[in-house]
Amino acid sequence: MFSGAFGFVLMILFLVVVAPLWIIFHFITRWKQMKSVQLKDGETVVEAVELKRLLERAERLDDRVRTLEKLLDAEAPGWREK
Repeated sequence: MFSGAFGFVLMILFLVVVAPLWIIFHFITRWKQMKSVQLKDGETVVEAVELKRLLERAERLDDRVRTLEKLLDAEAPGWREK
């Protein structure tokens, strides 16, 4: 019975003291990291992985546009002048 009560007290102590401090210090660290970047208005931080994903998507879209242009050239030769 004592170990159950002791575990309960430790859990309450963790939730009341440790967890809030952990969360506060986590966000203070994030805030300092973001503050050190100092972006201009309208700028955003984009990671290299996200840039690579966007580049691959842009290349696929470019391929699709080229394919559609080839199909339109074959089906309706004067479509570019319209």
